Amino acid sequence: MNRTEAPLGMPGFVEFVALIALLMALTALSIDIMLPALPQIGQALDVADPNRRQLVVTAYMLGFAAGQIVFGPLSDRFGRKPILLCGLIIFAAASLASALAADFQSLLIARAVQGLGCAAPRVMAIAIVRDLYGGRHMARVMSFVMTVFIIAPIVAPGIGEALLIVGRWEWIFQFLFLVALLTIAWSSLRLPETQTPEKREPLSLAWLIRAFGETVTTRQTLGYTISASLVFGALLGYINSAQQIFVDIYGAGSMFPVLFGVVAIALAAAAFLNGRLVVRLGMRWLSHIALIGFFGVAVILLALSLLSDGVPPLWAFCALLSLNLFCFGFAMPNYNALAMEPLGHIAGTASSFVGAFTTAGAAVLGWYVGQQFDGTVVPLALGYVGLGALAILAVAVTERGRLFAGRTA
Repeated sequence: MNRTEAPLGMPGFVEFVALIALLMALTALSIDIMLPALPQIGQALDVADPNRRQLVVTAYMLGFAAGQIVFGPLSDRFGRKPILLCGLIIFAAASLASALAADFQSLLIARAVQGLGCAAPRVMAIAIVRDLYGGRHMARVMSFVMTVFIIAPIVAPGIGEALLIVGRWEWIFQFLFLVALLTIAWSSLRLPETQTPEKREPLSLAWLIRAFGETVTTRQTLGYTISASLVFGALLGYINSAQQIFVDIYGAGSMFPVLFGVVAIALAAAAFLNGRLVVRLGMRWLSHIALIGFFGVAVILLALSLLSDGVPPLWAFCALLSLNLFCFGFAMPNYNALAMEPLGHIAGTASSFVGAFTTAGAAVLGWYVGQQFDGTVVPLALGYVGLGALAILAVAVTERGRLFAGRTA
């Protein structure tokens, strides 16, 4: 399937891509904008252990994972738009609660609720695209979405740093509240309902069991979801420890947001190229090449780290990280499309499972990798190598050993 008939009032392609990208970018924005503020949050809320401050990211991701299980089935029953707006309202309220947190525990609870609310735009974005597109064309649209989406991790740390210069860490959450209001207004006015009444499914326990059962027993969906979780876990390991690596190891100071953003540009380049190539070359071929590259670059990073007493030159570290993110940018949109492709008739529930499993698994794996930080980049490099190897194994099992095959998809 290339594309279904567009609903009445559908915005143009460019605006549609921009809006879907914003919905997906809320999560990256909510995570990466916090990174420069972690030391200030720790000082204000009496959290001395730098590794413990990483829970600000992990709490959000766990709430984000839990929310996806809820919002997907609800959208298959009640439609995409009302569930999207409900989640955005929760996200906005939790952003204000985070700004008002008086202690670290309260902040972590508010962050978990913030992640819970932000699960709705993430699930709805993918379900809406799946409502309208399929196959390589879905992967193409998701690649263009990710090209715009990548602006968030590039600029978010800089926004956070700028807010800290003129104000306190609470300003970051107030900024997220304003972004939530903008997203609510844009979605309300410009996004039509894509889940037509005749396609909606009854919400019952029996139906949910059948839908989730079909999802987890679909070999392609399960296999690519596991692989995506492993690769994303490596990325979260980097995000969790990025502030400590760049500031504590390399002494980057106020240059941390710049370095973080420069490295993230590779993601945008990969997503854009994937959108240009995937229709011609296929999702499997491109994503398998990218996964092998991801693992190979990780091995080089680990070897260089071990040869440099755990601290390779900054330029080499940034260059290898950029290559890793370049490979990641090819893998993830294709993995999402491959996982969703067989389940268009239950796109909301399927998106819930794919998103929740990917996020929860990645959150735990990324937390574990981040907690191993020891003043060198060796734990991060080991995490990339180990998780990359497991991701290759997951794809090989899914494809019954036939990597790079299947140019038809």
